[in-house]
Amino acid sequence: MCGNCVMDNVKQRMMSRRNFIAAAAIAGAALSLPPATPANAQAPPADTKVAPGGTRTVHDMTHELHPDFPTYFGPQQLFMEQKFKYSEHKFNLFELRINEHTGTHIDAPLHFSPDGKSVAEIPVSQLVVPLAIVDIRDRASTNFDAQLTPDDIKAWTARNGPLPRNCCVAMNSGWDAHVTTSKFRNSTDGKTMHFPGFHVETAKMLIEDGNAIGIASDTLSLDFGASPDFATHYAWLPSGRSGLECIANLSALPPAGATLIVGAPKVRGGTGGPARVMALL
Repeated sequence: MCGNCVMDNVKQRMMSRRNFIAAAAIAGAALSLPPATPANAQAPPADTKVAPGGTRTVHDMTHELHPDFPTYFGPQQLFMEQKFKYSEHKFNLFELRINEHTGTHIDAPLHFSPDGKSVAEIPVSQLVVPLAIVDIRDRASTNFDAQLTPDDIKAWTARNGPLPRNCCVAMNSGWDAHVTTSKFRNSTDGKTMHFPGFHVETAKMLIEDGNAIGIASDTLSLDFGASPDFATHYAWLPSGRSGLECIANLSALPPAGATLIVGAPKVRGGTGGPARVMALL
């Protein structure tokens, strides 16, 4: 066989192999895509997006953070200074100064203990967990100092079964609806606030039960606003568990079945920080 014939034969085989690989890659990519949505299918609600695979929806559980967001202590806790402007530098950049516990945020064990885990040390396995939502909206609408009690947990388990292993128990008091008004802090004397929270006995009960590794409140604190001693914080966080405050949109989810995802900051030595919180349903 002549040399040119051999070279032509090799080239043809290489081209055939390349075409086969390219076709396989295209087929594989097509298989990895979610199923096509029928033209007459109903679109997901406006506050949700189709999750990978097209089988679940993603709910945003986070308040938008801005310098005027209400704070536990009252004064502003987020400051934004623009260092670069697009009109002048062809890009935008802000420098932020922020209190860790501002907006929708996570409390790490270190927040209320001398040597607990920092926010950077919270295992990621504790940031993606089942969500159990306990609804106390009726009581909170007339009693601004309402607390989520052990009886509320018992009523939830009677209807929904045992708390899921390694879950987050969230209090839905409906208080997120007041975030743009003075009622979110609800202080008439400038000192004492009045909003719902977790009763300390509920924290102790959940610790003893062992299934919950997090609690979440739709108010400014895990404790109710008029608490004189942060009893729930001191009972819960030193146990190695975390808390979420100012969570939003709990009313959009059922009592059980959702998965909570907490995009916590990974700041060395941090006691907490603003988080992007989502739920998969």
